[in-house]
Amino acid sequence: MALKSSKVTVEEYLADLDHPARPTVETLRAAILRLDPSIREEVKWNAPSFALDDHFATFRLQPAPTCHLVLHTGAKKKAIPQEFRLVDPLGLARWAAVDRCVIVLPAATTPEHLAAVVDLVSQWLAQICRRPPA
Repeated sequence: MALKSSKVTVEEYLADLDHPARPTVETLRAAILRLDPSIREEVKWNAPSFALDDHFATFRLQPAPTCHLVLHTGAKKKAIPQEFRLVDPLGLARWAAVDRCVIVLPAATTPEHLAAVVDLVSQWLAQICRRPPA
């Protein structure tokens, strides 16, 4: 897959995406956008990425068949990183730092798995925005 320009919309990116996890990406994308009407999305870091004031979640799709959702606090490291805590009964989150984790999405995701990922994103947003999870 060729590198995508940031000028490409997420819809255009997904229409051209030849990846085994495309259905999972499309399902999670829709669910994340439903969490808050102010969430915007764009292609950043060569994958769909979500933002409020700053980016908070980005898919990582390379190398295929890899499909991860990275929860983070933007492109730049914060001087004093915020420490996050997630209730993660399925053990999906792998912590890269106190303010960044990677959710590995298996090729065959179940509805339970997808719901758990959406819950983790909701918890992440609640801590970024200091509000109760959806």
